[in-house]
Amino acid sequence: MSMNERDLLEDKHFEQVISDESICTKENIVYEKPETLLDVSMHYCPGCGHGVAHRILAEVIDELGIQQEVIGVAPVGCSVLAYNYLNIDMSEAAHGRASAVATGIKRVLPEKYVFSYQGDGDLAAIGTGETIHTCNRGENILIIFINNGIYGMTGGQMAPTTLPGMKSTTSPFGRDVATMGAPLKITELLAQLPGTYYVTRQSVHKPLNVRKAKKAIQKGFEYQKLNKGTCFVEIVSNCPSNWKMTPVESNKWLDENMLPFYPLGDIKVPKD
Repeated sequence: MSMNERDLLEDKHFEQVISDESICTKENIVYEKPETLLDVSMHYCPGCGHGVAHRILAEVIDELGIQQEVIGVAPVGCSVLAYNYLNIDMSEAAHGRASAVATGIKRVLPEKYVFSYQGDGDLAAIGTGETIHTCNRGENILIIFINNGIYGMTGGQMAPTTLPGMKSTTSPFGRDVATMGAPLKITELLAQLPGTYYVTRQSVHKPLNVRKAKKAIQKGFEYQKLNKGTCFVEIVSNCPSNWKMTPVESNKWLDENMLPFYPLGDIKVPKD
């Protein structure tokens, strides 16, 4: 039998296998789009971690069966259009005020699952006060914090999370700690507050990390039913456009620079 004849037989066998209806069953599906994730064009830059974060958030909502019981709050920045992708009830908040809006929603509707989805410029800069006091009061919400070390939507300015020596449009020679201050490790700070119940830092730049981040978000929602305090999930992400890198380069830079400064893992876990 010639090579061409063998290849032809293998192709026909493959076509027969994949067309077998017994294989195309739901239990054999490896992945499908979550129902909570809307079928719309993605506007985020190629390689950005927001898209992955949206997907795992939608997966958790589907798997917990809480699509009709969850309310999200979108702020200002790249995170602002989260409501374009999630088929759930959502509210818009002024810049930095997402946790305050989420607090109001949760107090009025305590039976609902409430979360905010915020970037570092929004949460750790203009929203520092709201974030700290929300967590200090132990508001029973989940805060999802995307940290890419820079202001994304407004042109790549230095953020509170920008690393020492890291260049931005407002620190073109690199962040000088002596004049610009040190980066703010907001997650470690919030973990010290008595009102926080679960605080963790994850990432979505590798498959294993994606799974860990998804598990963290799931815990954040599940703990909300215990009414024990604020859950805070930081996701260290990349920003290829403002870092002036390709997606692959930005993930490598994240591994080599962001993660040594912002180490992954649980920072505060429930004691009971």
